[in-house]
Amino acid sequence: RNHISAINEVNKAGSLRALIEGGRLKEGIFYQLIKRDVPFALASSIRDDGPITEVIQSSVEAQTRYMELVEGADFVIMLASTLHSIAVGNMLTSQVKIVCVDINPAVVTKLIDRGTSQAVGIVTDVGTFLPLLVSELEKNP
Repeated sequence: RNHISAINEVNKAGSLRALIEGGRLKEGIFYQLIKRDVPFALASSIRDDGPITEVIQSSVEAQTRYMELVEGADFVIMLASTLHSIAVGNMLTSQVKIVCVDINPAVVTKLIDRGTSQAVGIVTDVGTFLPLLVSELEKNP
């Protein structure tokens, strides 16, 4: 299946939460975020194929929400989203530690070129990175 199928499933259910409550979504990042009541922001882009219910379609509103979510953060992991990583990186102070994970090595370069010099890059597929991260965190709580 592809992302369009996933978008259609979410829209059919009405929301990500409804998809989980209906038993259709049983794992993954958004499953964990919603199950644990972790706040998140999904921002639309000009090329958005969706959007799903939870997506903030106004860039001004999305930026405001991002600023609320990163306030007080001292560590941020950015996963596979060039435009959003750069946008959030520009909001963070230089004291915030940043790890940017992306299959494209140019993402970290762009992030650093735009002033986020404290970013450290891991060039890999996020689908490979996250299970390894979980495994390490479970070994060393």
